[in-house]
Amino acid sequence: MAAHGEVVVLGAGIVGVSIALQLQLRGRPTILLDQQGAGEGTSFGNAGLIQREAVMPHPFPRALATLLSYARNQSTEAYYRGTMLPRLAIPFLQYWYNSREDRHRMIARHYAALITHCLDDHLALAGAAGAIDLLRPGGWLQVHQNPESLDHALKEAAYKAGNFEVAYDALDGVQVAAMECSLRPGLAGGIHWTQPLAVVDPHALTRAYLSYFTRMGGEFRTSAVRSIERGSTGWRIATVHEPVDAAEVVVALGAWSPDVTGSLGYHPPLFVKRGYHMHYAQPEATPLCHPVLDADQGYMLVPMQRGIRLTTGAEFARRDAPPSAIPLSRAEAQARRLLPALGGRLDADPWMGVRPCTPDMLPIIGRAPGHPGVWYAFGHCHQGLTLGPTTGRLLAEMMLGETPFTDPAPYRPERF
Repeated sequence: MAAHGEVVVLGAGIVGVSIALQLQLRGRPTILLDQQGAGEGTSFGNAGLIQREAVMPHPFPRALATLLSYARNQSTEAYYRGTMLPRLAIPFLQYWYNSREDRHRMIARHYAALITHCLDDHLALAGAAGAIDLLRPGGWLQVHQNPESLDHALKEAAYKAGNFEVAYDALDGVQVAAMECSLRPGLAGGIHWTQPLAVVDPHALTRAYLSYFTRMGGEFRTSAVRSIERGSTGWRIATVHEPVDAAEVVVALGAWSPDVTGSLGYHPPLFVKRGYHMHYAQPEATPLCHPVLDADQGYMLVPMQRGIRLTTGAEFARRDAPPSAIPLSRAEAQARRLLPALGGRLDADPWMGVRPCTPDMLPIIGRAPGHPGVWYAFGHCHQGLTLGPTTGRLLAEMMLGETPFTDPAPYRPERF
């Protein structure tokens, strides 16, 4: 006997949960389906920031010196498995092309059209879900050891402020020390991004949104998806348990989305950035108060309920390859230089997650080409947490024939 929902959303990360919730709030009976619990995949491990300042996606480096530095494969910010380079050649070439200054600034306008709504959309859902206590105001701190990199970052911050209403405070080394006295002295300075919210437990936030979804009548099922195919009146999703029928289907499986879209003839040039995190005990005398990015090394230290979460730079490897100890060991060595009083590890093993990325740095949101009733929402790279509720609102408006709050054309699946 098949279960039936008006809409079935595949994927219970923060993006999928937010889509399901936005649909359910609009009166569309929705089933949310994932092979594991809500927020237990890539959404579980992140820096926990709702990044209002992230209006310009991270570009591919174009300076020769920077490229040669990464080619040595010794940095904390990025680590690659040599076997991945042939597979990454085409998407990296596209990524490099789209990172040209004129194209990157055009892409930033499309990206900002989503990012500028992230705080309001999260606050609306968190308030209704009873999860406001998981959101901490005060922004986050970007610190620099190198004066030249600080100068470059301040120019970029000024551009964001002038074009996208981003708020920040420029700090010298003394002001950084006043904000976070546990950091090592002698830093060149930093930037205090004042608008973002910090999430003290990202998994708990996703679960709170899920709880709100089920209270509103939505249904969550745990089962692995085997296939999706056209049925007599809609779509049938075959799972390891009973099939699920629906008039419409949303694919929001992050890096695993191509496993489903491939059977529909859609093969986006998605590539993955893997990342790791570990929790550490807070310094006893002077706890870290703000999330801190070491901008010159590419890792973050984030105070959360469990302790200080250290998030690594990006690892370029096969999606399902075994974890590597290298990214975390490099990040931890640098973190202990920046925060000498960082305590011991609190987790038995590092967590690892997989971020889905597109060569033009924009997510894929919209109707599946050639398949009425199928919708896509994936490819958010580092901003799945930030853009979950906003993506959910945009897609729900499109699916219900409402006027979208922004032009969805830049995110259309047909561009790939």
